[in-house]
Amino acid sequence: MTFRLSIILGVLAGVLLVAQTAWAQDPLSMTAVRVGQDETGATTYSLSLQILALMTALTVLPSIVLGMTSFTRIIIVLSILRQALGTQQTPPNQVLIAIALFLSFAIMTPILNEIYDTALTPYLAEEMSADDALALGSTLIKDFMVANTHEETLLMFSDMSEEGSYANVADIPLSVVLPAFITSELKTAFQIGFLIFLPFLVIDMAIASILMSLGMMMLSPMLISLPFKLLLFVLVDGWAMTVGSLAATFALGTGG
Repeated sequence: MTFRLSIILGVLAGVLLVAQTAWAQDPLSMTAVRVGQDETGATTYSLSLQILALMTALTVLPSIVLGMTSFTRIIIVLSILRQALGTQQTPPNQVLIAIALFLSFAIMTPILNEIYDTALTPYLAEEMSADDALALGSTLIKDFMVANTHEETLLMFSDMSEEGSYANVADIPLSVVLPAFITSELKTAFQIGFLIFLPFLVIDMAIASILMSLGMMMLSPMLISLPFKLLLFVLVDGWAMTVGSLAATFALGTGG
């Protein structure tokens, strides 16, 4: 993946270099907004439009990471886990986001590899048009989202769109898949978070009951239960168990 990431960065650098060269040779070419056709009849766009599309894609990249990958479920579960432990801001938000981001990258790697091999590589080799590559890549992402979306949630948004049934995953528009996937991820994340919260809740209740029976009502149960919860979490190797269980809850795709 490092090699492929280097290729992608190289392509971006090449686009910027071509833009700089074009500006040096013909400043008017950078300001022109043109849409035409080449010898084969395919639609071509001026360099300024291509750079605009690239910058727009970089702008919406965070939304894509949040809404079309496993990031949402992971960050919510980790936040609930921190709340259940009662450790306030430990781990800090930056650490939780880093864990969620790299775990999402690990989970999405097979899909990213498939998109690279079947869509991006043929496009860079000029064996596939940009429209075809984009359609194929979006279909692979939709396979992942549909595979991890509750059926009733998908049907609800499909009924809301009033577009009828779909023959396959490729026919489902992103306007239906995206909200259904995010809503389903929220539901699944809270279900997992509830199961994680239960054992820590039992410890809190037991400590509170013991303190009350001893007449130590002025002492905070959270202060006493925190070391016991940390001890339990460490003994069961809680971080590895949580991360491994989260990764196992995702399906990689339906196969179209």
